[in-house]
Amino acid sequence: MSEPPIPHPLPPGVRPKLLIVEDDAAIRTQMKWALAQDYEAFFAEDRKTAMQLLSREQPAVVTLDLGLPPRAQEVEEGFRTLAEMLEQDALLKVIVMTGQTAKEHALKAIGQGAYDFLCKPIQVDEIRVILQRAYYVSQLEREHHELNRRLCGEPFEGMLGTSPQMQEVFTAIRKVAASDAPVLIRGESGTGKELVARSIHRQSARNKGPFVAINCGAIPEALLESELFGHERGAFTGAHTQRKGRIETAQGGTLLLDEIGELPLQLQVKLLRFLQEHRIERVGGREGIGVDVRVIAATNTDLQRAMAEGSFREDLYYRLRVVVIAVPPLREREGDILLLATALLQGYTAEGRKKFMGFTTQALRTLETYSWPGNVRELENRIKRAVIMAEGPHVTPADLELASPNARHEGPRLREARDALDRDLIQRALARNKSKVTQAAADLGVSRPTLYELMEKLGIARRQPEESKGS
Repeated sequence: MSEPPIPHPLPPGVRPKLLIVEDDAAIRTQMKWALAQDYEAFFAEDRKTAMQLLSREQPAVVTLDLGLPPRAQEVEEGFRTLAEMLEQDALLKVIVMTGQTAKEHALKAIGQGAYDFLCKPIQVDEIRVILQRAYYVSQLEREHHELNRRLCGEPFEGMLGTSPQMQEVFTAIRKVAASDAPVLIRGESGTGKELVARSIHRQSARNKGPFVAINCGAIPEALLESELFGHERGAFTGAHTQRKGRIETAQGGTLLLDEIGELPLQLQVKLLRFLQEHRIERVGGREGIGVDVRVIAATNTDLQRAMAEGSFREDLYYRLRVVVIAVPPLREREGDILLLATALLQGYTAEGRKKFMGFTTQALRTLETYSWPGNVRELENRIKRAVIMAEGPHVTPADLELASPNARHEGPRLREARDALDRDLIQRALARNKSKVTQAAADLGVSRPTLYELMEKLGIARRQPEESKGS
C-alpha cells in the first residue's frame, strides 16, 4: 500500500512547517538533515521555547521528546508540554519520541491525545512515513473542522446534512410547506421523520398554530379512537368529562400521525371520512365538528405490502400520499455521519463539564463503517454515552461501544476464529515488510498504536527489522 502524499494546501515551493522538540543535539542534527528537503523545520530544546514557536509558526505537526529539561531523565515535563500544546491547538498532531524501554509512556501519551509515537534510535524511513500520514490526516481533519464550523451554525430547521440525499429532503420540505396537501413521510425507525414533519409545519402558513403528534402504534387500540377523536361525557365507563381528541386540539395547525401503518382498520375508515369532509364526531357524540388541520403521516413499514395483505386501506393510502418524502437511513447519507457525530459531541460536551478534543482516528473510521441500524437516534445515544463514559481527551470506539459492533452475537468459537484470522493477517504483513511495524500497519490500514495493541493481545512478538543487503 502506497503512503498518502504530503498534502500541500500551500503555494508551490512552500514546505509544511514542522516543530521538533528535542533536547539531544545529535538527534536534532539527524532530523534536520533527514527532513530539511520536505519540511520547514523549527527546533526547541524545552517547553517554553516549544510553546513560543507553536504560537508563532502554527505548525500542523510536532515531534516531542518526553524527556525535557529541567529533568530530562523523567517524563513529567514532556507530558506537561503535550497537554499545553493540545490545549492551544486541539487538532495538532503530536508524535511522541521515546526509548524502546519506555514504550508504556508513549502509549499513555496516545491516550492523552498524541497522534503516534516513535521509538529511539530514530529510523529515517520510519519517521518519514509517520510524518506523511500525520500531515495527511491533519489536513483532512482541519478541512472537516472548517466544514463543520460553517455548517453547524446553519442547520436546516434543526437538521444537519450535506449529503445529496438530505438536500433532496430539504428541497421537498420547502416545496410542500407552501401547500396544505397531505404528506406521507417514509423512513426507517430513528431517521428523523418527526423532525421532517415539524420542519414542514414551521415553514408553512400554519406555523402559528399547534403541532400535535400521536404515535398510532403506542396507544392501545381500545383507547386510540378517543385519543384521536375525543369523547363526550358518559360515552363509556370512566368518561366523566368531555374531552377533545388530538385532531381537534390541532385546530389551525398540523397533525402528525406517526406509525400510521399501525392504525386499526375501523379507525382507518373514520380517519378517511375526516380527510374527505374535514369534520369529526367525538366518541359518544352525534354532532359533526369542523376541524381545519393539515395532516402529515409517517411510517417505517411498507404500506403497499400492508394493502396487499388487507391491513391497510387503499383509498386511505392514496388520500395520504399526495406528496411522499423519503428520509434516507444514516448509512446512505454520504458524508453526514461524521458531521452529525461532531455536532452531537460538541452539543453534549457543552451540556456537561467534560472537554473533548474530538474522536480518535479509529473512532472516526468505526463511525463511518458501522451500519447504524438505529440510524440518527442510535448515533445520538452512542455519542451521549461516550460523553459520560470517556476518560481520555478523545472519544474511542470503546467509548461508543463500537469496538466490536457484533460482539453480542459472537460465541467463543467465532471469537477464536476471528483472532486466528487477525493473527495470520498481521504475521503475513510483518513478513512482507521484513518486520517493519510502520510499513505493516500501513499495509493493514491501521495505525501503529493499533497494530502494537493487536500484537500484544494476540501474543505476536516484535522482531527487529531485517538489515538491508549491503549495509
